[in-house]
Amino acid sequence: MSVGPSAPRALLGAAAAVALGAAATACWAPPAAAGTAAGDTAAFTIRDPRITESSGLAASTAHPGIVYTHNDSGGVPKIYALGPDGRVRAVLTLGGASARDWEAMALGKDERGRPAIYMGDIGDNLGGAWPYVTVYRIPEPAQMRSQTIRATAFRIKYADGPRNAETLMVNPRTNRLYIASKLFGGAVYEAPKRLRTSGYNVMHKIGKAPAIATDGAFAPDGRTCVIRTYFGARMYAVKPDGSPGKSLGSVSLPFQPQGESITYTPDGRYFLAGSEGENQPVYKVPVPGAAAPSASPPASAKAAEKTGKDNADQGHRDAGGVRTGLFVALAIAALVGYGLFRRRG
Repeated sequence: MSVGPSAPRALLGAAAAVALGAAATACWAPPAAAGTAAGDTAAFTIRDPRITESSGLAASTAHPGIVYTHNDSGGVPKIYALGPDGRVRAVLTLGGASARDWEAMALGKDERGRPAIYMGDIGDNLGGAWPYVTVYRIPEPAQMRSQTIRATAFRIKYADGPRNAETLMVNPRTNRLYIASKLFGGAVYEAPKRLRTSGYNVMHKIGKAPAIATDGAFAPDGRTCVIRTYFGARMYAVKPDGSPGKSLGSVSLPFQPQGESITYTPDGRYFLAGSEGENQPVYKVPVPGAAAPSASPPASAKAAEKTGKDNADQGHRDAGGVRTGLFVALAIAALVGYGLFRRRG
């Protein structure tokens, strides 16, 4: 979590963040015998003591079996390359970058069409304390070894004012960047077609996002994208212009203490879903059949409707009941109180 420009705001922002984190933990604290959904398996477990707040995932297509991750706020500007067993194979240090509040990552290309890693320093727990946020880009290394790579920085602003965000996505077909804001009334924002290093890149709202969005990703073939929350995930069709479009339905995810990361596997057939915390497993969750790469292009949410209620991203797998409601109510109260304080200040 970030440190704000004034103590009162920092305290209120911290209260909101703590309440929200407690709500997420309560919502995802399963009974002792709880398991995962049918077809869900643990792909690997992150046991490296340097990674305690895994807040983003990106599966490499250039290096088979490699999955990138990073820590959340207060860390160092490092990306960890994990092997199929979850062990760190290489550490990529971003030269010239800072790690104020890293929240998400995505794979894309640079201006020359080379594979690149995008890092989102886009968190703002104080709800507008930062005049702009930053997205860093480094070329994906040809050799998987620990090294320092000079980062390119892109300063980001939102057309409708500052936003807290934890979701960064890059469309593999258009290489255009998208960010989904967090908290209630979430929205998807679209960056300019080409990011520039001078001045600011202004992002415009183009659609809605699930409440409490914590991460997202485009499928490798660019036909669909997914945005997750602490409670589940929601899939979207991608419009001809490359932006997220109609909802294709919700996706149930395994119970996780603080689920803040999701990506597709390189073949597009599975999601990888992770959580902050020590010794956390990364789950492999099948992509619904109607949206799998071998299926015809998805056009509606009818396939999801056939499976019953379309609310997996709203927490219907939670067994916490009353306790969940209590913590969520506390989170809402803290956030609303903080918002009122900022308006009066």
